[in-house]
Amino acid sequence: MSEDRRKLLVSGAAAAVSTAGSGLSIQAWAAGSDKPEKEEVRIGFIPLTDCASVVMASVLGFDKKYGVRIVASKEASWAGVRDKLVNGELDMAHALYGLVYGVHLGVAGPKKDMAVLMTLNQNGQAITLSRKLADKGAVDGASLSKLMAAEKRGPDDARTFAQTFPTGTHAMWLYYWMAAHGIHPLKEAKVITVPPPQMVANMRASAMDGFCVGEPWNHRAIMDGIGITAATTQEIWTDHPEKVLACSGDFARKYPNTARAVIMAVLEASRWIDASLSNKLKMAETIAEKSYVNTGVDAINQRILGRYQNGLGKTWDDPNHMKFFRDGAVNFPYLSDGMWFLTQHKRWGLIKEHPDYLGVARQINQVALYREAAGALKINTPKDVLRSAKLIDGVVWDGRDPARYADGFKIKA
Repeated sequence: MSEDRRKLLVSGAAAAVSTAGSGLSIQAWAAGSDKPEKEEVRIGFIPLTDCASVVMASVLGFDKKYGVRIVASKEASWAGVRDKLVNGELDMAHALYGLVYGVHLGVAGPKKDMAVLMTLNQNGQAITLSRKLADKGAVDGASLSKLMAAEKRGPDDARTFAQTFPTGTHAMWLYYWMAAHGIHPLKEAKVITVPPPQMVANMRASAMDGFCVGEPWNHRAIMDGIGITAATTQEIWTDHPEKVLACSGDFARKYPNTARAVIMAVLEASRWIDASLSNKLKMAETIAEKSYVNTGVDAINQRILGRYQNGLGKTWDDPNHMKFFRDGAVNFPYLSDGMWFLTQHKRWGLIKEHPDYLGVARQINQVALYREAAGALKINTPKDVLRSAKLIDGVVWDGRDPARYADGFKIKA
């Protein structure tokens, strides 16, 4: 990014902060007992639109306001993010919610105590089907189910679908969506793992029939003429949790002031992004650059405004597009959000026994630390650590009886 553009963005952010009210001054958090224990924080991210609040916290200087310096580190895959969080190469990461819970339980990789500091975004992922599949009539869940039932393919030539990490959000959205339409994802399809930036290239090479990934890669597939949007993830669960700011449990315990300072910086960036249309467009221009997502800004700037097309002529304005703040409603680390991923890990056989759902969520989600940071910024937080939602299949999730919920699905491993 040019220095002139960086200065312009920073000055704009300063104006936004002054009008919105910035909470505590930098001096309050840079001295005394609240001083961050670690001043430089290396935060990993994957090239996706929803890395924006972490990137903008650094680019706009919100980090320095709270006495820390965010070093944003572009990573190649979620497996790489996992490994670097575990071995300490990364202090924190923009991470898949389910990845954090999987690492904590030792599923799909090494076991290590983990911490969710805040939710980074809700909504804004999608399921893409290949043009070749669309040409056969599969353009949504119902028509895909009909086609796959008619084809009666065996295991050796099953349709191939990709997600981004075995315990991650995209795997769970893909499985849930397929199952809601009567397709058993583990028995009637072949599911592979592909890093987000490689999805479009793999579909272009005919390596897969569909994928679930974050933006901008679904819209990129439409722009490149190789895929269509069959469903958005907000259709599966409106205002679903998506990426989180994660670190190891050891880091959260050893550096609580640092963790709180980063939460505050990222909260400010989240508020800035959602504050105006112009801020969203400035964000899109920034993260499109080579050092971040590395794609054309036109692949990013439509869907962050809720302007969708499916690649087959249908267009719509989606009020439930990707949100980063929504007056703080996005960012609270609800225990029920984390517990939901555990129910799906149990449903699909990733864990064999019911865990202590609530106990695990209490260990991971740093609710008290988040409340401190949000309170300092005068951002409201809910009293209840559980929330409810009705998903695409009509089943309500409220976190009250997770074992019964996990066992209640007709299609499961």
